[in-house]
Amino acid sequence: MIVLSERMPAVKSATIGVWVRVGSRDETGDVAGISHFIEHMLFKGTQRRNAQEIAMAIDAVGGTLDAFTSRESTCFYAKVLGAHLPLAVDLLADAFLHSNLYPKDIEREREVVLQEIKMVEDTPDDLIHDLFAEAIWSDHPVAKPILGRKETVRLFTQDDVRSHMGRFYRPDRTVVAAAGDLDHEQLVDLVVRAFDGFEGRSVHADIPPPSCRATVRVEERDTAQLHLCLGMDGLPHAHQDRYALYLLNAMLGGSMSSRLFQEIREKRGLAYSIYSYQASYRDCGLLVVYAGTSPESSGQVVDLIRGECANLRNQPIDPGDLQRAKDQLKGGLLLGLEGTSSRMTRLAKTEIYLEGPYGLDQIIAGIDAVSTHQFESLMSRMLRDETFAITTIGPVAQAALLS
Repeated sequence: MIVLSERMPAVKSATIGVWVRVGSRDETGDVAGISHFIEHMLFKGTQRRNAQEIAMAIDAVGGTLDAFTSRESTCFYAKVLGAHLPLAVDLLADAFLHSNLYPKDIEREREVVLQEIKMVEDTPDDLIHDLFAEAIWSDHPVAKPILGRKETVRLFTQDDVRSHMGRFYRPDRTVVAAAGDLDHEQLVDLVVRAFDGFEGRSVHADIPPPSCRATVRVEERDTAQLHLCLGMDGLPHAHQDRYALYLLNAMLGGSMSSRLFQEIREKRGLAYSIYSYQASYRDCGLLVVYAGTSPESSGQVVDLIRGECANLRNQPIDPGDLQRAKDQLKGGLLLGLEGTSSRMTRLAKTEIYLEGPYGLDQIIAGIDAVSTHQFESLMSRMLRDETFAITTIGPVAQAALLS
């Protein structure tokens, strides 16, 4: 196991996360969603504590205990006052190593997850991002929805859960990261004792990266708004042009001053929600624009998005605009890392994706180092009309998007 920490002398809290490098892309089709299901199961009772006792233990010290799953990792974390870090480590290790996983608890939690899936299905501005990933990446494992599908979740058994954990929940896939009011040597000592007996090696499967398809997917629904995603191939986490991509995203639709927000919302009033985001993984990535608009305006919104991409691709970038994007990105980064949870997450992700410590100074230097030439080169490669994929949810015909 790898143990990372960052001491933050000015705070009284500490956040610790146990990260496992396994997510929805590591699942076979018959157990799609099981990584997320395990995330739910590990706080339902252990050999030492039932679910209520786990909740009471963390509540008694004013802390929080939670978890989340992504396409490539699962994280179980706790936030407490620094003085209660030993309790946080003990609770996380106990759940991680000694959860009962009783069939009755699996049945109960199955219904909870099924309700979560239904909630996403009833929320088109959430659902569309899953549909877009499926459309652009086709049947590649990374395209699977993190929550899984109702038909697979209904069939999960205790053996399925234990088998998945046995394959992936091993020291070589586990990273413990913490930030806040703590001492690294004390943290290591706590982790060593709490995870005593945790051993074995995980299963590794070499799966080639996905290929992106320029496709149009339309989900007809009787909704008041049309929800659409227009996107293209992005970059992996460790790509040498990642900082240029961050700047491109900021300039395109990553803020209130971005081109898309100003043109589509502020100038024309065609959307309440309009933004872009970049999603990066170990061997692939996406750059996506989302908009919620009226069905009759959908064709115009798509044309405007394409037009802004064409402007970025074809016109020389103003050095002043590039510098403003750099300043915005650096400011957002520093403001976002004022809390212990965000610092903990940064530590873990730099280890998982960059395979080593990566300080804030290095990140800021990387942003500052992006040249006009590097930025324009990336735009010319990525923002090409023939690479765009579109997914919509709402009352619109496919022809309206292609006109």
